[in-house]
Amino acid sequence: MPRQHVVPAGYREVLADRVFRRLVLGFGVSYLGDGMSFVAVAWLAIELAPPGDAGLWVGAAVAAYTLPGVVGALVFGRRLRRLPARRLLLADNVVRGVFLGVAPLAWLTGTLTLPLYVLLLAGSSLLHAWGSAGKYTVLAELLPAEQRLAANTIVSTLNFAATIAGPAVAGLLVTFVSSALVLGLDALTYVFLAVLVARTRLPGSGHAAPVDRKSARGGFALLRSHPELLGLLTLTWFFNLLYGPVEVALPLHVAELGASSTLLGAYWMLFGIGAVLGGLAVGALRRLPLWPVTVGIVLAWGVCLLPFGFAAPTVVTVACFTLGGAIYGPFVALSVTLMQATAPPRHLSAMLAARSAALLTASPLGAALGGPLTAALGPRLTLGVSGLATVALGAVACVLLLARRRQSVQAPA
Repeated sequence: MPRQHVVPAGYREVLADRVFRRLVLGFGVSYLGDGMSFVAVAWLAIELAPPGDAGLWVGAAVAAYTLPGVVGALVFGRRLRRLPARRLLLADNVVRGVFLGVAPLAWLTGTLTLPLYVLLLAGSSLLHAWGSAGKYTVLAELLPAEQRLAANTIVSTLNFAATIAGPAVAGLLVTFVSSALVLGLDALTYVFLAVLVARTRLPGSGHAAPVDRKSARGGFALLRSHPELLGLLTLTWFFNLLYGPVEVALPLHVAELGASSTLLGAYWMLFGIGAVLGGLAVGALRRLPLWPVTVGIVLAWGVCLLPFGFAAPTVVTVACFTLGGAIYGPFVALSVTLMQATAPPRHLSAMLAARSAALLTASPLGAALGGPLTAALGPRLTLGVSGLATVALGAVACVLLLARRRQSVQAPA
């Protein structure tokens, strides 16, 4: 049966929904905290670590901030996949706020050590895969199909917009106050979103349909049953894996230059500006085939990292990082919308959780590898190698895409 074509709605129609506006406010505040953590998580690890081991501890901190979400997705899956999407979102924000909030308290009392810091970051991310699945499931339940692309674009663009203000504010606060207190502010943003979600009454059932035993085995099995989604997930996983060392090497590159955290904040702030501008172009990109757009994003992002490896002046690398944000901006909204459109409604939360769990392994693993890689090559070369490997990934994907299309053309009708 041919799939019915759904005409995407505009942003005005989506923003006319009062509940969506209320949720967007909470997401925006929480994203602002995430933007501040781009600077605070790595910089606090640099402050706590011995000079010779900074790269390893920064890699461990960045990985701990997201990687345990995979464990949470697998270990707690049997219980959590039957919970309403609203409760998943609420639980993730409560856990994240509590664990992150302990870090500044331990710092103020002089008991914050590097192992304790990494442990707190790990605890804060335990339910992150299910929180992400709950967020996008709530949006899918709240809005009709023709409004989801616009809603996803607003949410993902708001996320990138928060990286404009968040790193800039964090860079100043880390310089003049403390990176530990910035993490405390991040914890408060999660508490704010948790309170807002708890007080928001969602229309309809307000929860995802229960997942049966087949789909309980199942989020990954369901993804395997959709080859185009599995292919997109595979490419995205390697893309994020090669991005992971950037979050480790960039703050160490700034420290190697002898600059303050303000420069690190400027890198991420300008990346966010580029991502917002790129996200606004998603309306035009949705008319293009998904695969060429995806492969083009991978190739272009890799090219943007190459100047770091050639010891380009700081103004050049800042400009390239800004351009990289514009290139990556549309990626999240397009991929999530495809998942929402393709997945059966009763399996949506399981498939989104599986997708989140898979992707949560990539960037943290890359960050964990980025620690020893930075110690061996130095931060500048690590950034350049990450870019070169990403270009190679895009080239391989391009060859496979052309081969697949040639087979489709040669195949009998």
